[in-house]
Amino acid sequence: MFFRVASLLLIVALLGCSAQNLDLLAGITSSTGQLLGGITKLPLVRQITQVSGDLLADTVNLVTTVPLSLVRSLGVSYGFPTLVSDTNSVELTNRIINEFTEGLSNEDINLTITDLVSKYGYPIEKHMVETQDGYFLTMHRIPKDNASAVFLMHGLLGSSDDWVVSGPVSALAYLLADEGYDVWMGNARGNKHSRFHNTFDTSEADFWDFSWHEIGIYDLPAMINYVLLATKSSRLKYIGHSQGTTAFFVMASERPDYNNKISLMIALSPVAFMNHVKSPIVRLTAPGAPFLHNIMKGLGLYEVLPDNAATKLLRQLLCRAERLAEILCTNFVFLTLGFDFEQLNVTNLPVLYGHMPSGASGKQFAHYAQGIVSGDFRQFDYGDMVNAVVYGEKRPPSYALENVRAPVAMFYSEADWLADPRDVNQLYNKLTNVIDLYKVPHEQFSHLDFIVAKDFKTLIYSRIRKLLWTFQKYDFE
Repeated sequence: MFFRVASLLLIVALLGCSAQNLDLLAGITSSTGQLLGGITKLPLVRQITQVSGDLLADTVNLVTTVPLSLVRSLGVSYGFPTLVSDTNSVELTNRIINEFTEGLSNEDINLTITDLVSKYGYPIEKHMVETQDGYFLTMHRIPKDNASAVFLMHGLLGSSDDWVVSGPVSALAYLLADEGYDVWMGNARGNKHSRFHNTFDTSEADFWDFSWHEIGIYDLPAMINYVLLATKSSRLKYIGHSQGTTAFFVMASERPDYNNKISLMIALSPVAFMNHVKSPIVRLTAPGAPFLHNIMKGLGLYEVLPDNAATKLLRQLLCRAERLAEILCTNFVFLTLGFDFEQLNVTNLPVLYGHMPSGASGKQFAHYAQGIVSGDFRQFDYGDMVNAVVYGEKRPPSYALENVRAPVAMFYSEADWLADPRDVNQLYNKLTNVIDLYKVPHEQFSHLDFIVAKDFKTLIYSRIRKLLWTFQKYDFE
């Protein structure tokens, strides 16, 4: 039974990446959905699901200890958090299902970002800029003339949609617009809004030959230059989440002249060093991720979780096969990012899933995995021979974080499975201009909560607002 499930899921995953045959995908995912539905009806499976993911997390702990010890010379011991946090209980299962089902009728699920923003009464503009290496990137803007510009940069598998999906009451883009800021939302190469190149097509391997290094070296500078020119400003304020912080630290380290163009950088869940990542899924896959990346390239699969018809069909058929399967699909996401039911707006989950994931290159994942194994924040490792050609040495160079001169405010939490407080502290000690180190005062605050938490206004935005106001005067100097 296990091998049958694994085989079907592998086929679905491969087809989901290539998205070449929707009819075949529909048939396979339908069969997989029926199989999952049957499995979830087994009493043993129901009991395991209801109790928690403790067993899975503990098993991952045992499995990953050996590979990491072989791949990494550092003897770091770590434990895994459970899938279900202290705020959860068995009695909440029906409530989760009911609230999730209620949200399935929300029209925001299928609206584009321009339609979504317009629906709530805000103006929206679309801008496009070409990078130095030929990628065309889309930016979305909620304009405000003669106002201070705030640039928002999404995380891995995200897009500009991330900043509006929570709705006008708590989404950061709307809150900033209400405050009178000129809001710009960037999109990294390869996501659903930035899929054009002046030479390569998305069907070609060369299009996907990038990680978050290139996003920091090329994408951010191109978008920042465009915003400053459009607003006739000398500086802007930058707010990034997760990979949006990683790319910024790359830019500020490798292209230090751009520090002068940033009056303030706010890092929501900053990701650079990843020695203490708690996510069982990430820990389990990290040692083999570079090898898997090479296998995927050999199969012609370069994009991960694109926002296309195949991915949407996969979500619909798998995650709606059975009511319990919906929760299992949701739990897979939270097993990667961490889970905080108290801050989770379950009714809005279908809207969130309707706008993400937005696609990324497999090389982005491989680069993060290398950081987990090496314990360093450094450039992509191509192997000794290629490194010697690319870098002039066998070891990839570490990013020169001492070059980051822009004022940086870092927001972190105790329960963030991808940005552990110990790793944030290591980053803090490497940077020379951190003006605020803020620990979110909520015990179970997770990685995704930094953009979609129920209490975002009080836990996150209230402090962002004070920081932006403090640095307001520096944008036009």
